[in-house]
Amino acid sequence: MTKEDRNHAAASVTKSAKAAEDARTDRDVAAKAVLDNMAKLKALRLAREAAEPPRPAAVPRKARAKPKKPGEKSPALADWLAGQRSGGRRT
Repeated sequence: MTKEDRNHAAASVTKSAKAAEDARTDRDVAAKAVLDNMAKLKALRLAREAAEPPRPAAVPRKARAKPKKPGEKSPALADWLAGQRSGGRRT
């Protein structure tokens, strides 16, 4: 290997190291910008929530089954299946 080849190789390594460092700093700058934006948005959200009056807690509604009338029977299975078929359902 000649001296010129070694200088060329050393220059190539130096260029690639500089390019990698530039890419790393670009990535760091972009990450910092994202984090700063997230912090700003969080501060705005917290300020907006503090200015609003507190909201009442939502009460979950329970699904209630319809009570059967006394003495009322459910339809026979064959009748129920026929009703399902006529309603467009396939079994």
